[in-house]
Amino acid sequence: MQSKELVELVNKIKELKSESQTIELKSAELGCPKRLYDTLSSFSNQDDGGIIIFGIDENNDYSIVGVYDAQDLQKQLNNQCKEMEPIVRPLITICEIDGKSIVSAEIPGIEITNRPCYYKGKGKIKGSYIRSGESDEPMTDYEIYSYEAYRQKYQDDVRIVERASTQTIDEDMLAQYKEMCKKDKPHLARVADEQFNELMSITKNGKLTLSSVLLFCVYPQAYFPQLSIIATAVYGNEMGELGENGERFLDNRRIEGNIIDMIDGAIQFVKNNMRIRTIINPETGKRNDKFDYPITAVREIILNAIVHRDYSIHTEGMPIQLTMYNDRLEVKNPGGLYGRLTIDQLGKVQPDTRNPVLATAMETLNLTENRYSGIPTIRTEMKNAGLPAPVFENSRGTFTVTLYKNSDYVKNSMSTEESLLEFCDIPRTRIEIANFLGISTPTYAISKYIKPLIESGKIEMTNSERPNSPNQKYFTKA
Repeated sequence: MQSKELVELVNKIKELKSESQTIELKSAELGCPKRLYDTLSSFSNQDDGGIIIFGIDENNDYSIVGVYDAQDLQKQLNNQCKEMEPIVRPLITICEIDGKSIVSAEIPGIEITNRPCYYKGKGKIKGSYIRSGESDEPMTDYEIYSYEAYRQKYQDDVRIVERASTQTIDEDMLAQYKEMCKKDKPHLARVADEQFNELMSITKNGKLTLSSVLLFCVYPQAYFPQLSIIATAVYGNEMGELGENGERFLDNRRIEGNIIDMIDGAIQFVKNNMRIRTIINPETGKRNDKFDYPITAVREIILNAIVHRDYSIHTEGMPIQLTMYNDRLEVKNPGGLYGRLTIDQLGKVQPDTRNPVLATAMETLNLTENRYSGIPTIRTEMKNAGLPAPVFENSRGTFTVTLYKNSDYVKNSMSTEESLLEFCDIPRTRIEIANFLGISTPTYAISKYIKPLIESGKIEMTNSERPNSPNQKYFTKA
């Protein structure tokens, strides 16, 4: 940035009195901070990077204290940047305010295939950080693994299940699958069973793979107890609210079995725990049952959770969670969005597939289309039902889809402003906010509702120096 832009940014920070997702403040009045590694790592590991500003003391009402020596600070900063893997290349800007030097270091986000960026002195496991709001937090083992898995294209859906044997496989289901695979494929049809099993990843080196266990095993949970769906219907709009007699749950089940069993069981659970309104057409006398949520949308959400969840050893102890509240339905699956895919791109671009073998097998079994139509279908079904757009959230290691049953839910118990401030307790994208408000145009949602809250100081941007950044998020000021 230019010196003028740095002055404007500093003035804005003094006004808001806050750091952010992309802004870190350091005093540096008496010397260069010794431990910049955490912030260098966390900024490098996010798409928008970040800016470290030296010369502001946040512990003294964000006063401008200036840096001890701008030239030496740059030297010391560059030395620390060289201790990172890969090396960080900061862009330095210097300005003067009230006769005191302010230095900024723009830290670019690195290419995803080079992440995580970490401090070599600690090593990858202990030296990798991620930005969370205003703080730098150590990456979990899973977050580090997820970058490696994407870079190396690990296929956890075809890892060997050592304990599984062919005796636990439903032979009729497997035979049907083989027949469907060979249809209109004469070359594959001539392949012997043993070779077919290896080619189609039913087995790997003669042993059953995870995909074949999940699809064809009589009871996959014998090997992976948590590869299931925990389905819960609760009282009220929050977990922990009790019924009149102190009941915690309206319904609470662990849905197990192979993938087809879990899909059917989850859909039935939703049907059993939502209202069905019967509408009689006065002209024809025909009955029309209207559900709280479109069943087609629910099915797509469950399918997506099963197909795209993470099946690595890091998450095999985490079930999919389906929770029905009074006002909404939430489905959470282990593993955030895979690779470069972002929330804004959902349903618009062809994503990398985390579990390609499982996805292809489910397409062959006519369980999915595997044409990336799931997200558009969910959106269309909700729109046709006159319901708010689905809300998609990607947090650390978890992907969540939320369906709201009432188009007026924003206004039910609080004002739009109050509900937005509560919704933005965690940073939200333009699309998430538009979906939350039931508005089809994100630009209008931001202009109409968010900008006034920014101007009043109630909501902030994670990247205030780039208001139009495609990765911009908005959060409630603490």
